[in-house]
Amino acid sequence: MHGSMDILKKSIAISQQKQPADFILRNARVADVFSLVWTKADIVVSDGLIVAIDSTGSFEALHEMDASGRYVVPGLIDGHIHIESSMLTPSAFGDVLLPHGVTTVVTDPHEIANVAGVEGIEFMLKDAEKSPMDIFVMLPSSVPSTSFEHAGATLEAADLQPLLSHPSVLGLAEVMDYPSVLSGDEAMLAKLLMTKEAGLRIDGHCAGLQREQIRGYRTAGIQTDHECVTADEARDRIAQGMYVLIREGSAAKNLHDLLPAVTPHNARRFLFCTDDKHLDELVDEGSIDHAVRLSIAAGMEPLQAIQLATLNAAECYGLNQKGALAAGFEADFLLLDHLEQFKVAAVYKQGIKVAENGCMVTHTETQSVCSKRISQSVHLPKLTVESLAIPLSEGAKANIMEIIPDQIVTNKVIEQVAIKNGTFVQSIVRDHLKLAVIERHHQLHTIGLGIVKGFGLKKGAVATTIAHDSHNAIVLGTNDEDMIVAVQALQEMQGGLVVVNEGQIMASLALPVAGLMTQIPLEEAVQSLKKLHEAVHTIHPTLDFHLFLTLSFLSLPVIPTLKLTDTGLFDVNTFQHIEIEVNEKADH
Repeated sequence: MHGSMDILKKSIAISQQKQPADFILRNARVADVFSLVWTKADIVVSDGLIVAIDSTGSFEALHEMDASGRYVVPGLIDGHIHIESSMLTPSAFGDVLLPHGVTTVVTDPHEIANVAGVEGIEFMLKDAEKSPMDIFVMLPSSVPSTSFEHAGATLEAADLQPLLSHPSVLGLAEVMDYPSVLSGDEAMLAKLLMTKEAGLRIDGHCAGLQREQIRGYRTAGIQTDHECVTADEARDRIAQGMYVLIREGSAAKNLHDLLPAVTPHNARRFLFCTDDKHLDELVDEGSIDHAVRLSIAAGMEPLQAIQLATLNAAECYGLNQKGALAAGFEADFLLLDHLEQFKVAAVYKQGIKVAENGCMVTHTETQSVCSKRISQSVHLPKLTVESLAIPLSEGAKANIMEIIPDQIVTNKVIEQVAIKNGTFVQSIVRDHLKLAVIERHHQLHTIGLGIVKGFGLKKGAVATTIAHDSHNAIVLGTNDEDMIVAVQALQEMQGGLVVVNEGQIMASLALPVAGLMTQIPLEEAVQSLKKLHEAVHTIHPTLDFHLFLTLSFLSLPVIPTLKLTDTGLFDVNTFQHIEIEVNEKADH
């Protein structure tokens, strides 16, 4: 208390020019995200806090830097991300995004929670403390996401309650089990009430929900949605008092479709998020900086885009000292070399330069010791061709998942498929491939099988243990033999990504931290991903979308329309399992 009192007295004294500041960034063109204007001023900093935005040039400081008239904007905030999807631990993740100007993220660790429960969340919270980036957590609301699959853990309100008091925890993450909410399931309502009573926030997950269903979510106290895919959906959420997170990730790219919904009258209810984005794209594009660039290029006024990326996100999550450049706010800011291109020259965290010209000033120590539950989480059965067989009647039609590139929703189509000796046969000509989801947590040996089109693989197989949200193993193949080799590789690596052709492993990346993350050096991980993508293009030369990320969402049974879990083919619209074979028989 005494230390805090001294710091407060010092900051007030500096604001009144009674003593020199710690640091001043002079001659900046400062973004006023409250009024959407630029102000030529000095940014005066004490103990990581802005104490003045001064246009007189009369303040003094122990250290100074000249911005030389460059644009200076608040640190960017990602309103919703699953860090595990970057395949990095939180401490390493910060070093990737800070050079892009992202100084704060709000993460939902439900990926690792589905593998290792509370122990997984605690690992993420502890590892995040190492990063100079601010990493806040929304506690997973739906582990497992539904009762129609097998995850590695089940989290009830009592499991989450002790974590609510953690200083980095902001609330309850995306409530995706909408039937439980709307039917008044007491286990789900207990989580909602627990969070509301703690005065914390509740995120939504309203994929495909209608207006009256949104009404039920709002009545339950759910405040946000990041699943809008059309401008009309976004307008409806805003009209019902929600915040809309405009998502631009690796698999789901919704920004251009949603921007028409943003107007000067409702813009304060929008913010940006990535949700899921792979490491290679984070390195090359960034995340929220990429969303700002795309928005400006699409015609949004630059300060408006910056407001969405900063102040709006901060206010949505109650981060009252973030998101703006003004006295009393944290000194998180970035210098831009070019406004429209949003080219980040330097990044300051609490008034200290942490990144410059796309590189960290100093790198974060990232190694963490993992428990056996986290580091030895993959337990797959030995597969045979028989265990992957899909029996079908001669002449039968099949329910098929059709992927949509750059989206996480799928179409449900009914088509004639190739059948030999009473079982489905993959067809490259028809683009009918086999998909399998295999339980990997409790040695239950459950295997869900399905048929998928739209990937366009010409040969081989790909597999990964990144399979939202339960993160069982998922494998896609043009033939059963390569699928079996790929799954065996996942077992030996204790999780990861692998590409196989003609019985040989072409490329792989081991992810032994819960089958989701690596602890190898960043440069090595990026190179491994590059080799994976090269291998994928060998078996799919015309590929023009992110195959692995698209694959990873085919097992998520809360995103329309047709998905596959370890217990079988699942129709999200009717929220029940369905048979692969359609009852209707084809004419001969």
